[in-house]
Parts: sequence; C-alpha cells; structure tokens
Amino acid sequence: MNLLTAEHLTKIFTQRKLLDDADFSINEGEKIGVIGVNGTGKSTLLRIIAGLEEPDGGTVTKGRNLTVRYLPQTPVFDEGATVLEAILKNNRTSLNEWSIESEAMASINRLALPAADEKVALLSGGQRKRIALANAVLAPVDILVLDEPTNHLDSEMAGWLEDYLTDFGGAIVMVTHDRYFLDSIATRIIEIDHGKIYSYPGDYAKYLLQKARRQNMEIASQRKRQSLLRTELQWLSRGARARSTKQKAHIERIRAMQEIQGPIEDAQVQISSVTSRMGRTTIELEDICKSYGEKRLIDHYTYIFLKNDRIGIVGPNGCGKSTLLKIINGIVTPDEGSVTVGQTIRIGYFSQESEEMDASLTAIEYIKEVGEYIKTSDGRITASQMMERFLFDGTMQWSKIEKFSGGEKRRLYLLRVLMNEPNVLILDEPTNDLDIQTLEILEEYLDHFEGIVITVSHDRYFLDRTARRIFAFEGDGQIRQYEGGYSDYLNARAANQTALPNAGHPGAQMLTGAEKADSGNTDSRKTWGGPKKLKFTYKEQKEFETIDDDIAALEARLDTLEQEMVTAATNYGRLNQLMQEKETLQQSLDEKMERWMYLTELYEKIQNQ
Repeated sequence: MNLLTAEHLTKIFTQRKLLDDADFSINEGEKIGVIGVNGTGKSTLLRIIAGLEEPDGGTVTKGRNLTVRYLPQTPVFDEGATVLEAILKNNRTSLNEWSIESEAMASINRLALPAADEKVALLSGGQRKRIALANAVLAPVDILVLDEPTNHLDSEMAGWLEDYLTDFGGAIVMVTHDRYFLDSIATRIIEIDHGKIYSYPGDYAKYLLQKARRQNMEIASQRKRQSLLRTELQWLSRGARARSTKQKAHIERIRAMQEIQGPIEDAQVQISSVTSRMGRTTIELEDICKSYGEKRLIDHYTYIFLKNDRIGIVGPNGCGKSTLLKIINGIVTPDEGSVTVGQTIRIGYFSQESEEMDASLTAIEYIKEVGEYIKTSDGRITASQMMERFLFDGTMQWSKIEKFSGGEKRRLYLLRVLMNEPNVLILDEPTNDLDIQTLEILEEYLDHFEGIVITVSHDRYFLDRTARRIFAFEGDGQIRQYEGGYSDYLNARAANQTALPNAGHPGAQMLTGAEKADSGNTDSRKTWGGPKKLKFTYKEQKEFETIDDDIAALEARLDTLEQEMVTAATNYGRLNQLMQEKETLQQSLDEKMERWMYLTELYEKIQNQ
C-alpha cells in the first residue's frame, strides 16, 4: 500500500537547485536508503517527507492518519531537559498514557543510557544520539525518517539499531554513509543526482550494479546520438537544393539533436597523496596512563608506530579512544609515561568536532589561510585547483561557508588538513557527515598515503577497508591488539583469541601486573628490567628468508593469467573463472607486499640498533 507520494518536487537553496521536478514515493514496509554527494539535498528531502519543510514546487500526498517520526542528524533538546523528559517528548497520547513512561524507562536500560533524571545538556554526543533514537522509536509509527542514525554510535549500539530496524514493521527512509548498515537493511536505494531522484530496488550492492548499467546505457545512447548528428551535419553542409517540407523537418531534427544534453558524469573527489619526508623516529608511546576522576581510561600502554602503520581504534563511547588520539597529538598530557614525536613528524589531525570555522569567510579564503599553493604528486598546483579536485567549483569557492551543508564543511575541513602535507594522519570519526562517494575516494587516497594513519571509527566498512591492525579498548584501561581489519577483530574476539597485544609486532605492548614480569617482552626497545635488543622471532626469520620468492611466484602467475584471459575473451564461463582467480591472487599479493614492508622495516631497525 502506498503511504506517501511526492510529485514534481522543486527546491532551491542559496541559488542551488537541490530538487528539479523530482518524483518519489514510499510504500508500506519499505526500507529506503537515500544517498548522494554532500549538498545535493538528502537532508532536505527527509525534512520534506517529515513535513518539517515545504518544497518550492510540487506536491506531497500522505495517507490519512499517517504518523511520521524524524531523527535529525544533530538532535536538539529542550533547555534543562532530563533523559526521561527528552525520550517522552511528543510521545504521550490518550492511548498510551499509562504505559509510555515504563516503556521509556525500559529503553533507558536497553540503550545503556544514564539515569532518567540526568540532564541531557551534560551528556556526550553518542549518549544524546541514543536518547534521540529512543524518542523516535518509542511510540508506534508508520514512517521512520532517520538522518545519519549511526553517527556517534559505537559499534555495539549500531548493531542493536541494525537489528531493530531489520525487524521494524513500518516504513523507513534513511540517509546513512554506513555501507554495511545500508546493505543489511535497505530494500530500495534512491539517489539524488543533479536534482533528479533515481530509484533502484534492492540493497546497496545491487544499487551499485544497477547504477553502472544505467550510466553505461546513457553513455551508449549519447554515442549513438553523436554518430547520427555527425551524419546529419555532413548532409547539412552539402546544402539543400530546395527547401521542401521534408528538408525543413530534417534541419529541425538536427537542431533538436544539438540541444540534447549528454549524460552528466559523476564528479569525482581527486586527492593526490601529499606527504612530507619521515625520519627514523616516528611516534613512541611509553608506559602511558590516563584517568579522569576514578575512571581509568589508559593503563600502562606502550606502542612504537612504524612507517605506513594503519591503525584502527575501536571501543564503546567514553572509553578513551579520542583521548588517546589527543595524547598522540600533544593536546592532552598523560598522567604517567612519555610520548616521543620525531622531529620530521607532521601530524594532520581531522578531529571529530571539526575546527571552528569563520562562517563569514568564503571557502577559498579559508583554504588560502593554509597556503596559496601546494605540492602534490602531480606537481605544484594552486589552492583553487586543489578545491576543484574536492568538488568545490568556482561558484562554491567564492560562496560563504555559512551556506554549506554539514557534509560540505567536513569535506572542506578535510582538504585543509591534507594541504598541510602531513606524514601522520589522525582521523577521529572521519566518516561522520561525509558522503559515500567522498569516503570511497578518501579510502583510495589512504591506500597510497606514504605515512602513518591512525583512525578512530565506528564505521565497520571503513575500518575493514583501511585498517591493518585494530587496537580495542577492553575495559579498565586495557588496550588489546588484533591483526587485520574490523571483521578480523570480530572473528578473533569471537574465537576467544586473547594473545598479548604485542604478539607478532615489535612496536606494540600492553603489559600490566604480573604480565610485565612474565611476558619475556618482545617489545622493540625496552623491557621493564632494562634495555633489550630487537630481533626476529623464529617464524619471522623464516618468513623473511622466503617472502621474496613467494612474491615473485604470485607475480608470475598473475602474468600468466593475463595472457590466458586474452585468449578466453569469447568464453564467458572460462573468463569468469580466470577473473575470480586473478582477484584472489591479487589480494594475496597485496597482503604479501604489506608483510614484506613490515619485515623489511623491522630488519632495518635490527641492523641499526
């Protein structure tokens, strides 16, 4: 059954046409994911659906007695409201008057929220987001409208929300950058692209395939049109002997073809890897501790970062993840222990809150505060050219920052961080407010970034894509290390693999109590009883001796596969098998190359000590 229909929607904001004669509908039980580049109007569409904003043109028709609840991207609460009051707001009716308060108390327990009488103004961003979620889902609703519901939620809460929405009986319309979340829940994807709304049945993976098919068809149609136009223009250039009705129609057809616009290609954020040289000493944390009041966040933690480390940091809200980043960056001083930062280290800090932006500045003025020019892998380019690579065209460059969406401001802030040519990137919740397209390009940029990347994120897909080692806060200040991405961490934790966090890596250590005396300490530089030299483990020594031959064998097989694929081009079944084998081999080669880099750096440290 149809719940809501929007027809011929038009919406203009600061001279930008966000919606241009766009149509949209919601059917009963649908779970719709809304995607698009930042600034294209995703949040605006949600507010129109929720009845909080009117379109400039078009109509929105809703079913009779339809109930809609809206979760904003950044929740706003009444001054002085308590947790219970915030959850109950707009949820009391004559039908639920006797039960609603007990249900609200149950949601406080279920979402691990502070006490019911706690003031909301004193709570963290993650806690406030959970309160807003509890408010949105407390009473029965026909359409649940969610704007970035997983922002500021830790992985456990995001998992709870995913399960809840999967079982939710009403319709859902949501904007989210969390690709695992989107792929798990969505039954339809709609994309806002240059003012139009495109609909794709299925989950996120199916959307990617269907969008590629649509774009290929548009490109093919444009090529055919261009070919016909060339033929028509050749006819026209010969001149018509007489101006018959048929010939006039021929000329009109040519003019019509010339006026047809070709498909608009997606703009791409282009980021060249911009880094400064890194010396021998990187960043070294030695026996650091940090507490706030009686709460111990970090307890005797030691780690030496290696060049090209890719660290993902996970844990529940409030456990100390952002505090660890601030200690590394020198913003917070540890209670005990020391932090050594090499002289050549240049840190780029992409904070969770972003920095204070002077909203009266134009975007290009904000960027030029860093510099007029920047060195990239492509040479020396201007600030304006760099902004174009980040989807800020000439008009947007001279627009005031106050006119930008939240996502556009985050993208602008990211550009400013990268323009400082850091060789260590510290990213605190980098996926918040960035669109999926920008995230994909950022992930590709990090693949080629010649430096250290340290990321705090609840985005499982982003961590799987970018992290090679996970640091997990596991309570009482303990930080444990797991090799691989986020999925590897979950698998290891599920299998009860509780090996010491420094196993297999010379830079890591988390030793407390008796472990300090009994561990044998494989740390790269110190033991708790005095200096100890670095050395390979037996397994690492054997691996180092054979890894070059392993890489050569993989490369040789890939070359052979390339030749076989050429000869099998007309045999789809065989070609598909070869492509799958190539993908597996390429992944194995990438992993071997990463391991080779680590072992080589370790070997150099051993030789130079």
